[in-house]
Parts: sequence; structure tokens; C-alpha cells
Amino acid sequence: MTRFVLDPDLTPALVDELIDCWTQVTNAGGAVGFVPPVSAGDIRPTAEALFARCRPGGTDRLLAGFDDETGDLSCWLVLADNGSPLRAHWRWLLKVMVHPKRQGTGLGLELMRAADEAAARLGVESLHLVCRGGTGVDRFYAGAGYTEVGRIPRAIRVTPGDDREEIYLVKHLIP
Repeated sequence: MTRFVLDPDLTPALVDELIDCWTQVTNAGGAVGFVPPVSAGDIRPTAEALFARCRPGGTDRLLAGFDDETGDLSCWLVLADNGSPLRAHWRWLLKVMVHPKRQGTGLGLELMRAADEAAARLGVESLHLVCRGGTGVDRFYAGAGYTEVGRIPRAIRVTPGDDREEIYLVKHLIP
């Protein structure tokens, strides 16, 4: 079982666990902002900037899943403010990831359901996300209730000569 926590205390130990997860997900082929191979040192500056926005008084909210038996971090994502009072009724989902040793167990869908529940508690009406084309992850999000609303060709350059679409998806929590 997994225990989901909105706004966990971002202790140095938890930040290290989050960065380790991010590193392992990236190196396992996950499309979470980097191209493998990466080290924790490569990810840390970006991670620390992201987590700074998730601290008390910040604009964003961290949702983390912990294994009930071991207490280890299993998965996480960020519910990110979009910076506009005209868009205050929705949030971005950023850095959706499941630790590689837990992938394929259904935990990804559990994380997405937990994000829906957390967003609803916050009064959020819809969630938006983008994903990298060519990974098949857009099918996962469709299975979690997201609808594709657009694609931007060549928006992501994985390596020279390997440009990918950026796929925009939305899930309305309130019909």
C-alpha cells in the first residue's frame, strides 16, 4: 500500500530521496526533463528550484507517495500554480514519476487518482499537463481520464536530430 502526502516536510533527506527517484526515473528512460545518463548532481539545481516553490509560502504543492511498509518514497508529482489569477481554477501537473522499482504495479494510476483528490480538496477544477511525444505515455494519461487538446511539433529536442512533439492534455475534475 501507498500513503500519499500533500506538502510533506521537505527535509534534506526527503529532497535527496526525491532527487534520487528523479535520477533513477530519468536513467530508466522516463521523460521528466532530462536525457539519460544523468547523475543526482545534474538534477539537483533544477530540483532545488522546483522544491523551493513547494515550501511553505510557495506557489506549488508537492504530492508524494510513500510505501507503507518501508516508508520509502515510491512516487511523486507537483501541482503547480500557473501564475495567473485568470487561471486560478486549474493547475499544471509537473514531474509525474513512479520509482522504477515500483513501475508496472498500478502505482501510476494511484498517483493520478491521488492528484485528482488533492486538487479537488484545493478547489481546483481541472488539471493540465504536457508530455513528450514518442514515449507512449500519452496513452497512460488517456487511461487516467485526460483528453489530448493539442500537439506542438518539434517542441522538444532530445538530441540533435531527435525532435519530439509536446502533447498537451487536460482533465476536468468538475464537469
